[in-house]
Order: sequence, then C-alpha cells, then structure tokens
Amino acid sequence: MELPKRKPNRLKFYDHSTPGAYFVTICVEGKRCILGNIVGGGALDAPHVQFTHIGHIVRQNIESGNCIPGIRVDKFIIMPNHIHLILFVEGTLDGGTSRAPSPTNAMVPHFVSTLKRFCHRDAGERFFQRSYHDHVIRGEKDYLKIWEYIDTNPARWHEDCFYEEDLL
Repeated sequence: MELPKRKPNRLKFYDHSTPGAYFVTICVEGKRCILGNIVGGGALDAPHVQFTHIGHIVRQNIESGNCIPGIRVDKFIIMPNHIHLILFVEGTLDGGTSRAPSPTNAMVPHFVSTLKRFCHRDAGERFFQRSYHDHVIRGEKDYLKIWEYIDTNPARWHEDCFYEEDLL
C-alpha cells in the first residue's frame, strides 16, 4: 500500500534562517479544544480566551521562548485548539542543534520544535500536531494584516477554519 505524499509545508528555496518576520500557526492534534475557551462578547466584555491548565503551560512556554538567541516572539494568540505567532528572526543558529528539523540552522523550525517539546514535557502529554504552518511576512502591509488577524481572532472564533465546538 502506497502512503499519501505529504505536501511540503515550507516555502520552496527559502532559507528559514534569514532574518525577518514569520507568521506561524501550530494546531492541536485532532482539533481538540484543550487550550481554552472563548468567553465574553457582551457589551463591555470583548471576546477573549480563558485558558485551561494546558493553555497556561503553552503561554508560559511562549513567553519564556524569548530567551532563544536570535529569535523573538513579537505577538501571539492562543486559541482553543491552535496558536498563532509572529516571530522575528534576528540572527542564525550557530553549530546546529540536536533534534531540530533540517536544515539545522533554520530558526523557525528550531523555535517551533523547542516550544512543542517543552509544552509536551510540562503538560505530561503530547497534544500538538507534528507539523505546523508558516508564512514569510513580506512587508509592513502583510505584517499589519497578520497583527490585526491575531488581535481579532477570538471575536471571529465561530468563523475560524479551525473552529470546533468548545467542549471544556
């Protein structure tokens, strides 16, 4: 039996260690809503995410991820079953890494791999999908559009392509 071919999830011929901004989406396996619930939405209460225990673990690991030399989290949102991040690559990874996807100097895969590994360790279970989506941000207009998308994501949860009924 021949297995289906995986679609490449990287921009062909692009060096992901190149300094610049990247929009990254990481999903929970099976679209399970284990990171939180969308609450609010009343006249005085904008929709926002109320984190579960696992959602708090993810937030703590994203915030501590700023200690990885050469990469900075500029903005992020944790949704019930996925996360979005804007990452700024400011340098390169020297000497390669163990357990990082190739090429070994690729900062975005290194950051994602490290984030997922620490989240899984701290939660005591694996919950993120194996792969992730990234988009090279190509200028200020693209950056501002993504920033707004992240800001308004909780208010548009029921229209989101990752939407699953909150079960928590």
